[in-house]
Amino acid sequence: MFSDNQTFSSLGRRIFDVSIQGKTLLKDFNIAERAGGVNKGYNHTFDDIIVDGSTLEIHLYWAGKGTTAIPNKGVYGPLISAISVTSNEDFDTGGLSVGVIVGIVASSCLIVLLILLALRAKGYLGGKLLEDEELRGLELQTGYFSFKQIKSATGNFDPANKIGEGGFGPVYKGVLSNDSIIAVKQLSSKSKQGTREFVNEIGMISALQHPNLVRLHGCCIEGKQLLLVYEYMENNSLARALFGHEENRLHLDWPTRQKICVGIARGLAYLHEDSTLKIVHRDIKATNVLLDKDLNAKISDFGLAKLDEEENTHISTRIAGTIGYMAPEYATRGYLTDKADVYSFGVVALEIATGKSNTNYRPKEEFVYLLDCAYVKQEQGNLLELMDPSLGSNYSKKEAMNMLNLALLCTNQSPSLRPTMSAVVSMLEGKIQVQAPTVNHSSVAQNDRFKAFGKLALDSQKDFDLYSIDSQPAGSSTDGPWMDSSVSLQSKDDHIHLDTSASKKLLDHHGDVILE
Repeated sequence: MFSDNQTFSSLGRRIFDVSIQGKTLLKDFNIAERAGGVNKGYNHTFDDIIVDGSTLEIHLYWAGKGTTAIPNKGVYGPLISAISVTSNEDFDTGGLSVGVIVGIVASSCLIVLLILLALRAKGYLGGKLLEDEELRGLELQTGYFSFKQIKSATGNFDPANKIGEGGFGPVYKGVLSNDSIIAVKQLSSKSKQGTREFVNEIGMISALQHPNLVRLHGCCIEGKQLLLVYEYMENNSLARALFGHEENRLHLDWPTRQKICVGIARGLAYLHEDSTLKIVHRDIKATNVLLDKDLNAKISDFGLAKLDEEENTHISTRIAGTIGYMAPEYATRGYLTDKADVYSFGVVALEIATGKSNTNYRPKEEFVYLLDCAYVKQEQGNLLELMDPSLGSNYSKKEAMNMLNLALLCTNQSPSLRPTMSAVVSMLEGKIQVQAPTVNHSSVAQNDRFKAFGKLALDSQKDFDLYSIDSQPAGSSTDGPWMDSSVSLQSKDDHIHLDTSASKKLLDHHGDVILE
């Protein structure tokens, strides 16, 4: 393109050769002649250019012809303003129409997308932390395991490695690459307990260290996989040891039963009085007490635990726990203090001494629970008749009476009359004398003791939103360390008495989880 007609004094006459891909295609090319006038563009098309690789080379060679004058403005201007490359190669579609080809491509893309979504849903892709609000910013004092590590340890969650089942989900035995044995607790997609309990359990137990609490090694939060990794407990749960299937029961002699009872009491005393976080467990029962290889008792399952504060006398909260182990004031009114755990401990202590399940033992129709029977036996002066027959006479009657009386003392209808867990430890160790609980001969008082559970069952169908219950049939519910019969009820009139906490670190991230 020329800007004026002064071809020999300005931009001048341009005559040059054009070479593409090293081959000269135009010789003595004259722009002035081809353009046909001032300010007119000229387009030239070159066909059958072969491009090897990805480089297209175009060269304009001045062949010593035309002007050599320098333009007045010092700028020659562009020789080429634009280049377009169009392939003229024909593809053989094998007779397929364009519509068929588009359909095949679209179907293939859809299949690939579905496969990727399925892999991500199973946690094989991404490795990204869940975006649930309750998991964001969670600060843990524990280790982290990849889903790949846990899959390898459990043999890809081999059913043969399954050692228990609870409201949270299945529990598997696993072996890490360093030969450490672990227990892996997996959140089931069908679980009524969900992310809330998962976060609560991590937050609680990661901040606690005590010989009588199950140790949390770490967790896995990857894709949609939520897993907790605990120390492996060789002798499973206390429930299975006491009243599981015959082949799974352990013969626990009297000294071992005393040791287990003291261990549970020490663990609870630590939670209530000695730990930085004052915690009410809310679900103390035989299935949540695990036994290591030396039959030392360790408290587990902190999914329902709650923080307590010294400046608050109680917490009004939704009801969550296990029917048969819940204190009456908590089961009926949601009135929660550490004395609710003391009550639950009393029930477990009674089970340890008698070898009978509180909820499954009904020798007569008029007895609601083992505890009901124990109060009748106490009134008759025949409390020792409840002792486990498998012990024979190989136990101290004095020590047995102390444990039975302590169990009844801990299950007193009035929370204020129940001892603290530190006092319970002292009584079990013989440092403090166990006082026999006063027998109230009033049938009204006896009825009041157990009407709480009848009301609870009725309310669960009327005024409450039942979100988790897993009943325990006799003889079959205790074969895993995590078998659960927990019930959690949401009252329509729930209110919170605790709106601040000394454990600000946990509450900043999930205060609504711990204090409801």
